[in-house]
Amino acid sequence: MLKYFLRRMLILIPTLIGVTIIVFAIISMAPGGPIDQKIQQIRFAGGDGGGGATAMRGGNQGVSDEIIAALKKQHGFDLPLHQQYFRWLKNLSTLNFGESFTYEEPVIEVISSKFPVSLQFGIISLILSYVISIPLGILKAIKNGSVFDVSSSVVLFIFYSIPSFMLAILLIVFLAGGSFYEIFPVGGLQSEMFDELGSWDQFMDRVHHFTLPLICYTIGSFTSLTVLMKNSLIEEIKKDYIRTARAKGLSEKVVYMKHALRNALIPIVTGLGGFLTVFFAGSLLLETIFQLDGIGLLSYKSILARDYNVIMGLVFIQSGLYLLGNVISDFAYVLVDPRIDFT
Repeated sequence: MLKYFLRRMLILIPTLIGVTIIVFAIISMAPGGPIDQKIQQIRFAGGDGGGGATAMRGGNQGVSDEIIAALKKQHGFDLPLHQQYFRWLKNLSTLNFGESFTYEEPVIEVISSKFPVSLQFGIISLILSYVISIPLGILKAIKNGSVFDVSSSVVLFIFYSIPSFMLAILLIVFLAGGSFYEIFPVGGLQSEMFDELGSWDQFMDRVHHFTLPLICYTIGSFTSLTVLMKNSLIEEIKKDYIRTARAKGLSEKVVYMKHALRNALIPIVTGLGGFLTVFFAGSLLLETIFQLDGIGLLSYKSILARDYNVIMGLVFIQSGLYLLGNVISDFAYVLVDPRIDFT
């Protein structure tokens, strides 16, 4: 078993390098790179109000060849594409993702500045999903076909069928926009007077601001996880070993919670490896609607601005966490069910 996980960890490295090569090649072939963006800025700074459209079409009028060559050399675009990639890979060994062309700061600092927003929503939504969904799924399985099961399923699927951004708009209109009720703030993470509040008031202020976006972040995974838990447990209680346990005279509580539940949790464990990706959870639409400055908005702006270093930094970190999460999921399988042997 140890050899299997060591092999999986070793495979992560070439897989991650392969992902970065593909992404690096794609963004390098996209029109309107960082140099074009810089040229456009120079032309606008020079007072040429109509120059933006020309620069976007690839024109370099008004900017000398010497300036263009200096810009390419400054940012390393004077090198062939493969040399640019190997230089980026070399810098990566020291966790140096380069400097952002847009923010003119080290990429790691740019990502770190947006990190807290995504981290908070990612961790809280993950915890809420599992803490609520697993007990609810167990209860629905025990009361399968009852009024509670049917009514809760209707409510869950109604919420699941609504896109998260549409749910966000509805929540703002009905609960934050003032058209109906003004219970929650429209957006942001804290009030203007946040620093002047006491500790408890600051906590409640954060809760007040977190409620609506957190509902939108959580609702999709909440529904699917509940249904998965219910269906998995129902499948388990139909098996022969459950009939045997009941024939021995064991109570229903012991049959469900001790015998069936452990095996029913195996499909749920699949998602546990994804807890690493919550550190970079982000949604462009939700962050835009609720005025949150997180990873989703950063990714979108970086793509628009052709900020290659930020894009590569985000892809590398998120891909690495995703691949590592898959290995953790396999390990969790073994913990839940020792019968599983990957060798």
